[in-house]
Amino acid sequence: MKSFEPGFLDSQPIPLRLLGTMRLLGEYKGKEELYKKQTPQALETLRQVAVIQSTESSNRIEGIVAAPTRIRQLVQQKTVPRNRSEQEIAGYRDVLNNIHASHQYILFSLNTVLQFHRDLYQFLPQEGGRWKTTNNEIVEIASNGSRVVRFAPVPAYLTAVAMNRLHERFDELWLQGDIDPLLLIASYVLDFLCIHPLADGNGRMARLLSLLLLYKAGYEVGRYISLERIIEVQKEGYYDTLYRSSLNWHEGRHQLLPWWEYFLGVVLLGAYREFEERMNLVATARGSKTAMILDIINRFPGDFAISDLRERCPHVGVDLIRRILRQEREAGRLTCLGRGPDARWQRK
Repeated sequence: MKSFEPGFLDSQPIPLRLLGTMRLLGEYKGKEELYKKQTPQALETLRQVAVIQSTESSNRIEGIVAAPTRIRQLVQQKTVPRNRSEQEIAGYRDVLNNIHASHQYILFSLNTVLQFHRDLYQFLPQEGGRWKTTNNEIVEIASNGSRVVRFAPVPAYLTAVAMNRLHERFDELWLQGDIDPLLLIASYVLDFLCIHPLADGNGRMARLLSLLLLYKAGYEVGRYISLERIIEVQKEGYYDTLYRSSLNWHEGRHQLLPWWEYFLGVVLLGAYREFEERMNLVATARGSKTAMILDIINRFPGDFAISDLRERCPHVGVDLIRRILRQEREAGRLTCLGRGPDARWQRK
């Protein structure tokens, strides 16, 4: 709530480079309707891929992992969770799908935050949907195993008051319309993470609430490009800018600019640029399938299988995929880590 105290946002400097980022985001926002009309089939493919990547990446950032095949099956609701990690993945899937399908009907409120958290934990033994009852800390674990407290959030006994104040001020400024919604969204996410209002799942909740608020502001790129995957790839910057912008937060003397530039410039603008690149690849008549496969290969954070490529490009035949992989291996750009249809591939 510290970012929303009277006069604080007005006091924050907005350099020309950030204004340029916001202008570009407005231009990309205007192109979304054009893409929807031109290539609906390609958009549906991107949507399906984004749900899988978002579910996988947001949980993996928090150390929650599962086999890629299991994640696909869970996201497509073709199986039930078998362990705690899969239970958390299934919960994230449901909240994510709810936002994508019903964002225009979801009221952004404290009750919604708690409802999302309850749904996030619906498959787990512990109950979600409540503010934390014990103090928590944001801790960094060093390479030698030592623990360093990077930030001490709002204590548990003040959490409900802090969240009430945050939403009251956010709603007031949102309705006034004097401050760009993108700056309000980024500031809300920072304050939410500084309050750290939940016993567990704060990072995942912040990413889900970011998506919902961007929908509310008319920025729908998160439907087609996984914002969570971009954060995962840029995870070091994510934690660094959070740390820099949270310094002196309790005293109301923090600097929002590092977080604004990361949230808007790295994550959101990066998503729109990737969206445009992929749509341009789809629109290219000759060689578009090969270009798309190569583009997807270059974006995998780690190794992958043929099934991963088929999932992301269902309109591309498996024979073409195999031929491209073979050519890339012969050119020395890929290595095959096994044999058979389930073999993993890796960039050199």
